[in-house]
Amino acid sequence: MPIGFMQIPVGIAGPLLLDGVEYTVPMATTERCLVASTNRRYKATHACGGASSVLLRDGMTRAPVVRFSSAKRAAQLKIYLEDPLNFDALSLTFNKSSRFARLQSIQPAIAGKNLYIRFCCSTGDAMGMNMVSKGVQNVLDFLLKDFPDMDVIGISAGNYCSDKKAAAVNWIEGRGKSVVCEAVIKEEVVKKVLKTNVEALVELNMLKNLTGSAIAGALGGFNAHASNIVSAIYLATGQDPAQNVDYHDGKDLHISVTMPSIEVGTVGGGTQLASQSACLNLLGVEGASKDSPGANSRLLATIVAGSVLAGELSLMSAIAAGQLAKSHMKYNRSSKDISKIVS
Repeated sequence: MPIGFMQIPVGIAGPLLLDGVEYTVPMATTERCLVASTNRRYKATHACGGASSVLLRDGMTRAPVVRFSSAKRAAQLKIYLEDPLNFDALSLTFNKSSRFARLQSIQPAIAGKNLYIRFCCSTGDAMGMNMVSKGVQNVLDFLLKDFPDMDVIGISAGNYCSDKKAAAVNWIEGRGKSVVCEAVIKEEVVKKVLKTNVEALVELNMLKNLTGSAIAGALGGFNAHASNIVSAIYLATGQDPAQNVDYHDGKDLHISVTMPSIEVGTVGGGTQLASQSACLNLLGVEGASKDSPGANSRLLATIVAGSVLAGELSLMSAIAAGQLAKSHMKYNRSSKDISKIVS
């Protein structure tokens, strides 16, 4: 029931030097400090040779829940799904749903007479939720031939995916793209650009991101404000809007972010909207990759991770240097009327 569009300011930060390539990163946010702050920390990483990234995994998940009349019967299906001899037939059935969907694994978990089945597959350049759902439905229909007493409660009723919720299974197993990104910031750059020192950043990381997060009972994401960066890029590039370790290495600062669940795509959904498509084009990842299916979405995931790394460095440096409140007062309470900038 669309009635219009809500305008959100879009800024660009950059260049982000990642794996030897420069990117201008669009960010949609109402927080004025965010773009300026991230842009400043891009400068710090750029001055030290940029950041590097590694894609660890690429697989979207969906987890239906099915029920039997007894736990014994549910366990029989669990054993069937875990048998490597059955995987080829299940994979062939799953893959018929799409040219790009390729089943990677099936992970069943039992709770009494209920069986939760976590399917994981590659999805090309799409984020892939609908693609996985179609493949899962094919497999469930196939299983009903040998397990006619299976009651399918829901194709996405299991919460074992786990979609749009903080969950340990995604932190451990990964969902979407799993990326690790790192950079080494020279001691002189920390002092000149970030206006602080390595020792102060290391101590703050220990007290805030690690100890503070533990006291708060944080699940997995021991970071300063990673979701801030992720949300801004997701909104700008048409994603579905809904993690970080620093340590001392000699005199310089080694910073890395490990993000096991980056759920992005460059085709389908909001990526088809004109503004979001333009932002994807700005990054050079718009649409499907013709040469290597999935390459554009994987590159977008590494750009998100590289931006989060800069964002984490930014906020931590501002806090360590005592600049956080000052910068927010300067930018977020500006008297400038930005409504006239947006047509």
